[in-house]
Amino acid sequence: MQYRPIPQPAAPTSEAVLMSRAQAIAGLNLAQLASMAGVHVPNNLLKDKGWTGQLLEWHLGATAGSKPVPDFEHLGIELKTIPVDRTGTPLETTYICVAPLTGIAGQTWQNSPVRVKLNRVLWVPILAERGIAVADRLVGLPILWSPTPAQDQALKQDWEELMDMVALGQVNQITAKTGQYLQIRPKAANSRVRTQGIGSDGEHIQTLPRGFYLKKSFTLTILQQAISG
Repeated sequence: MQYRPIPQPAAPTSEAVLMSRAQAIAGLNLAQLASMAGVHVPNNLLKDKGWTGQLLEWHLGATAGSKPVPDFEHLGIELKTIPVDRTGTPLETTYICVAPLTGIAGQTWQNSPVRVKLNRVLWVPILAERGIAVADRLVGLPILWSPTPAQDQALKQDWEELMDMVALGQVNQITAKTGQYLQIRPKAANSRVRTQGIGSDGEHIQTLPRGFYLKKSFTLTILQQAISG
């Protein structure tokens, strides 16, 4: 994302400031936000999949970049855009972070990158049906969310099941259907990319990089809870 010399807004100093900024851009389309940031709107997002999120990061003052910490590190808040249709239904799963395939001994749910990222999330819905041009896609009202104890427990169970399979050398047996709300899926630029994993006999193998994703059924409940208050 190439910026003209327009200074990015300073990092928000509190949750209230962050929410105020997010509410201020609700109802605007991506062309308006891009113009304010001094960037061009791509014709499609096939090669710029993270463009919308980067644009929102700029407007809201996120500073973490690609570091494995929440986007608003000093507030402990992660930013997630969520493409939705006109009924408010998520259109795709939500990427959380890279899934570790080696060196996982001693990792617990509480100190896992997934749990750190999901501890506090600013969800920003984007009306992004396929028939809507990227420039015309609308920003929705923000939702500041933390998992309920029941949601946290459900995610923990999924995470433990998935990480047990990784540790036991069953990474290639994990499918998108494994886990109720949390899934592990391949995440690579192409099928030739490989990373180190654990084989069924404990040996090192070469396999596709994986990422953690939230299933659409889970993010739908977050949106519905926000609407119902």
